[in-house]
Amino acid sequence: MKTDSQIQLDVIAELKYEPTVNPTHIGVTVKDGIVSLMGNVENYFEKYHAEKATQRVSGVRGVAMEIDVKLPSIVCRTDTEIAHAIDNVISWSSLLNKDEIHVKVENGWVTLTGAVKWNYQKTMLKSSVGHLMGVTGISDQVIISNELNKVVVKKEIVDSLNRRAKIDASSINVEIKGGEVTLSGSIHDYSERELVKHAAWSSAGVVKVTDKLTLTH
Repeated sequence: MKTDSQIQLDVIAELKYEPTVNPTHIGVTVKDGIVSLMGNVENYFEKYHAEKATQRVSGVRGVAMEIDVKLPSIVCRTDTEIAHAIDNVISWSSLLNKDEIHVKVENGWVTLTGAVKWNYQKTMLKSSVGHLMGVTGISDQVIISNELNKVVVKKEIVDSLNRRAKIDASSINVEIKGGEVTLSGSIHDYSERELVKHAAWSSAGVVKVTDKLTLTH
């Protein structure tokens, strides 16, 4: 089991290794495996990837994001300009239906609403918007609307976990009710938690994943 000091050093090293993050203005503290990231970054994209880089480190039990996005004056854009840029992203994508996605921008903060059929569409949309100049934050309120085949989804999740040698699928319980998948069982660290949740989200029609996984040492 890693100590908090070891986790802190590993997170700092991972932030330095992540090419999309400038760790110069990011502070890292760890208590009981919970990592707090503090400081300022110049865009939402960098904040997002700082969080993802931290989650990749083994032993991390959770991440508290205390990072603010402070845009350099040279890249500031009006809300109207940001909204038009997002509209273009959606219009040019062959995987999104422009009529089903709605966008609101206020002081650089983007609120996305509407419906898609797959979680990967939500993920792709949020990532694309997060990369746009001037965006300071995102509220993703897009829902997933698709009929869920419980038997197929459960099998897909179990098969996915069985393909990943790091995780024993027999230690993970999968319950499905409506469009919600509830995960329970034991995992060893944050990275395993993310792998299990990713497997659950990878099925069409899943609208919510409830994490009841327990960390074991």
